[in-house]
Amino acid sequence: MSEVARPLTGGPGPTELFGLFAMQEVDSATFDAAVVDAPGSDLRCIFFWGNDCYNCMLFKNTAVMLQDQIRALGLTWFHANIYKDERLGRRFGLHGVPAFVFYRAGKRLGRVSGWPGLPQFSGAVARLNVGV
Repeated sequence: MSEVARPLTGGPGPTELFGLFAMQEVDSATFDAAVVDAPGSDLRCIFFWGNDCYNCMLFKNTAVMLQDQIRALGLTWFHANIYKDERLGRRFGLHGVPAFVFYRAGKRLGRVSGWPGLPQFSGAVARLNVGV
C-alpha cells in the first residue's frame, strides 16, 4: 500500500475497509450506471472520501471496530475518492469529506456531511428506512 493511501494513525488501510463492506468503487464515468440507474430498491450509501483525511480515518476506524453494527444497517456500499475525481465531488457540491450520499431506486434521498458518529449515522439511516 502506498503512503498516500495509508491512514494517518495506522490501522487498516482503505482497501481493507472497502473489502469488509464490499464497497464498489465508483467515479464520474460509472456512478449513474452503478448507483442511480441500477435496478433494485436497496438503500445505497456512497462514501465520499479523500487521501490523508482525518475524519475519513475516524469513520474507517469506527467501521472496522464496529463492523457488525455497520453491516446491520443493511446498506449497499459504494465509495469514491473525490480527491482523484474532483468532477464527482463538484456534482454533489461537496466542500469536505467524508460525506455519505444515499439513494434508493434511482432517487437521491439525502446526505450526511462529516462523520457524526455511529449513533447519529444509524439514526439517519433509520429515518430513510421509515415507511419502506
